[in-house]
Amino acid sequence: MSKNVFLINGHQTWEISPGKLNKSLIDIARETFTDKGYEIKYTHIEDEYNVSEEVEKFIWADIIIFQTPVYWMSVPWGFKKYIDEVYMAGYGKMFDDDGRSRSEDSKYGSGGLLRGKKYMLSTTWNAPLEAFTEHDQFFEGKGVDGAFFAFHKSQEFIGLEQVPTFACYDVLKNPDIDNDFDRFKSHLKHVFGL
Repeated sequence: MSKNVFLINGHQTWEISPGKLNKSLIDIARETFTDKGYEIKYTHIEDEYNVSEEVEKFIWADIIIFQTPVYWMSVPWGFKKYIDEVYMAGYGKMFDDDGRSRSEDSKYGSGGLLRGKKYMLSTTWNAPLEAFTEHDQFFEGKGVDGAFFAFHKSQEFIGLEQVPTFACYDVLKNPDIDNDFDRFKSHLKHVFGL
């Protein structure tokens, strides 16, 4: 059974971040899925896009890969703008209100219409791995997913199911890009059973 994969490159160009690493990770994902017969759609948030068409890509996809650098502990502002525009335009297609009704069983955040679809967050950081794993370091041992709690909640709100996150660490001061690429390929194969 063929599956549909939507690849989103959330990179926004800055002088110290031209986007080669994030583009390379997108290319690896595209090749990995294409080799297994998956259909691919792609958006780079810096390119011109049609909001309605982007909504349809989410509806079309079985798997969504969010590839992004991390600027100031979050996605770049252009990527956040993309999410705001597309998700708001997706009302009635991606989510139906906030999920609450007059029923006692209804809960806030349960109105997502994209159930059955999976997403993976893939991030690139200047922070080293120990900044996430050690309790006396900057992220207090909370990991990448802890730093991206609100991002994950946004995906849950529209009904997407999270698979394990991928991250490249220390990409400016101590890059290990070949190893990152190998880890990424293995991660994709493991998480999606490729």
